[in-house]
Amino acid sequence: MLTKEYIELEDKYGAHNYHPLDVVIAKAKGIWVEDVEGKKYMDCLAAYSAVNQGHCHPRIIKALKDQADKVTLTSRAFRNDQLPLLYKELCDLTGYQMVLPMNSGAEAVETALKAVRKWGYKVKNVPESKAEIICCENNFAGRTISLITFSTEEQYKDGFGPFTPGFKTVPFGDAKALAAAITPNTVGFLVEPIQGEGGVVVPPDGYLKEVSDICKKNNVLFVTDEIQSGLGRSGKLFAHYYENVRPDVVIIGKALSGGILPVSAVLADKVVLGLFNPGDHGSTFGGSPLAAAVARESIKVLIEEKLVENSFTLGKYFREQLRNINSPHVKEVRGKGLFIGVELQPESGGARRFCEALMDKGILCKETHSYVIRFAPPLIITKEEIDWAVERIREVLLMA
Repeated sequence: MLTKEYIELEDKYGAHNYHPLDVVIAKAKGIWVEDVEGKKYMDCLAAYSAVNQGHCHPRIIKALKDQADKVTLTSRAFRNDQLPLLYKELCDLTGYQMVLPMNSGAEAVETALKAVRKWGYKVKNVPESKAEIICCENNFAGRTISLITFSTEEQYKDGFGPFTPGFKTVPFGDAKALAAAITPNTVGFLVEPIQGEGGVVVPPDGYLKEVSDICKKNNVLFVTDEIQSGLGRSGKLFAHYYENVRPDVVIIGKALSGGILPVSAVLADKVVLGLFNPGDHGSTFGGSPLAAAVARESIKVLIEEKLVENSFTLGKYFREQLRNINSPHVKEVRGKGLFIGVELQPESGGARRFCEALMDKGILCKETHSYVIRFAPPLIITKEEIDWAVERIREVLLMA
């Protein structure tokens, strides 16, 4: 079948809740993907940072196959021999005392919200059903009813009310706004250290340290959503490392499985996650032996192959090369590590046409918030491959 035929089938039988580029990928390896007609492309999106280790990393694929031959799913009704090892390895790596595994990123955020509310009632003694959680404008946490409640993107809410009470939003990057919004019933502050879907928006230096201090002063849990920015994407294991803060709760996902299957988790100390009792929360597939085995190898690949360091070094190089492109369409190049946003001028005609032009030249990336092109290749990318990409990006950004 040809590209056109696959697209026709998808558009006919699938719900139209995405607007993908018209490329139909059939194979992938490393930073390269291949469509059904044999054309190769450099992947500069990495499945929204889920494929930090590169497509079909041989070590992770081997872990998947080896575990699949043994046992894939036990449910949490029984124990398995992979999950305890994942727990210990994650705690040793991050310094937190406990882990709660889930599948998707949205599930992990929902889990964190439940944990924070539980802490608010059991530890902070907030009156029942009065707990408030503060989030940031322009955030993206997922598309469940609760998560779109605190989104400020109107499209995400259109037609899906009524919404979940108990949330406030404040401007991102404005610590004073957070301080002013806190009440005696505030139990948590949820923030992306770098807003990914919002356009790779980096807060002012010192912001995370300031909000961490505000949370401590007011007995509010500081929660970072590191689903996209974490596990090396920002050039550090976690983006909050740039400011030497220790959140009370950290949410991870995406690259936790190297893009092989959905794996996510919430990290916290016993004072938070230790409040859960049997039956309070759960997931049939969360913490499966297959997921745990894959996550264990994915973490080892990140650390042993020094992909976090590669992201820091080559991310800086990539941004420098992009800033050297003197295009009238570009307003700003920003980011940390290999998490890069190129914001275009309002009169540029939007980012979509540039992404389509880049696709024609063999580079796959995606627009976000209409006027931002996001570049986030797998962390295994080399300097030579960045040079190859920049040459083509330059041609596209200089077009009329």
